[in-house]
Amino acid sequence: MILTVTLNAALDVTYPVDRLVPGAVHRVGPPRRRAGGKGVNVARVLAALGEEVLATGFAGGATGAAFLADLPVPSAFVQIGGETRCTLTVLDAEATLFNEPGPLVTEPEWQAFLTRFRTLRADVVVLSGSLPPGLPDDAYARLIEAADAPVILDADGPALLHGLPARPALVKPNAQELRATGRTPAQLRALGAQAVAVSDGPRGLAVHLADGGWRATPPETHGNPTGAGDAAVAAFARGLRRGTPWPELVADAVALSAAAVAAPVAGDFDADRYTAAEIRPTPLPKEHE
Repeated sequence: MILTVTLNAALDVTYPVDRLVPGAVHRVGPPRRRAGGKGVNVARVLAALGEEVLATGFAGGATGAAFLADLPVPSAFVQIGGETRCTLTVLDAEATLFNEPGPLVTEPEWQAFLTRFRTLRADVVVLSGSLPPGLPDDAYARLIEAADAPVILDADGPALLHGLPARPALVKPNAQELRATGRTPAQLRALGAQAVAVSDGPRGLAVHLADGGWRATPPETHGNPTGAGDAAVAAFARGLRRGTPWPELVADAVALSAAAVAAPVAGDFDADRYTAAEIRPTPLPKEHE
């Protein structure tokens, strides 16, 4: 079983428009509202792939109730007093995102989550997304240390850097997030990450390992890129659970992320594009880093 953790869950709202014009009034198509947050998107993809998955995190208020009602997988969320956030995506030829910061999580609520987390057993754990206000910067490190399984960490900023000493099996920043750390993939590994996967949109994905690594490029795909990274994380989680060799795993992550771009909302993917994709990874020499 794969456990996904979304500490800053959201109710995702997507507005389709013909063209986004700042300062103008827009008439939108039928909006889509669904349970979201990066870990929930990962769980959706894993469930569609036939994987056994359990989702956990925080949820609160009326928005949290709507979020929980829409969850597509079994869950073990901890209730909090604050209101689960909303995120807004305005989708024309591109996706423009507006992300709320999330509710304040109190120390007793955080301790209640830690207690719940320690009771959950999984083959692989996925920690995804931002930390809500109130949680310590080392929150992910504490969860990695408490997990009795390989952990994938998909975060940025201090949440990523503070998680590295706990030695996650894989971290997955995108290229912009990596640049913001001021570190190279090799330096992230030196700080504790066992593997570093860096996604860079249409330029592909590279996994950096102690003995080199692998890179692959997706086919040209147009659509909504907001769930592409989450789909790649889902592929990595499934691959780690199965013990898939890295070249095959990198190819699968790129194929699945490209298929997610072709889907209208994060957490979905185009199954036909996924099965038809032919991805050929190439090795990275050790000195590349």
